[in-house]
Amino acid sequence: MTDPIADMLTRIRNASRVGKAEVILPYSKYKQQLGELLKKQGLVEEVFDSTEDDKKQLGIKLRYSGGQPVITGLKRVSSPGQRIYSKSKDIPRTQNGYGITVVSTSQGLLTDTQARKNRLGGEIICQIW
Repeated sequence: MTDPIADMLTRIRNASRVGKAEVILPYSKYKQQLGELLKKQGLVEEVFDSTEDDKKQLGIKLRYSGGQPVITGLKRVSSPGQRIYSKSKDIPRTQNGYGITVVSTSQGLLTDTQARKNRLGGEIICQIW
């Protein structure tokens, strides 16, 4: 697998479209941070660790509102083959402010509004709406 973040986003997208309650992913600290950011924003219910066959895994419990998934779209922006960086004032808005853009900064993963507020630029990881 060349892009574990794209794999994570694809698994979340596919699971939410078919109505799954949770997604199990291979564990990494970066995915854990991204999951916690989604939890803070109210896009997922819970992020938890699980161990199966002595392999640490990451579980994400998806959130639904009225039977519809809260996450309606995910888009990977920066990829291993083409990194996309942006200054704080140039960070794009997602769906005219209705979604979030995840930015990897020197202070960790932040949403677009947090990065603008702290005047931090960085790598544009993904957009979620």
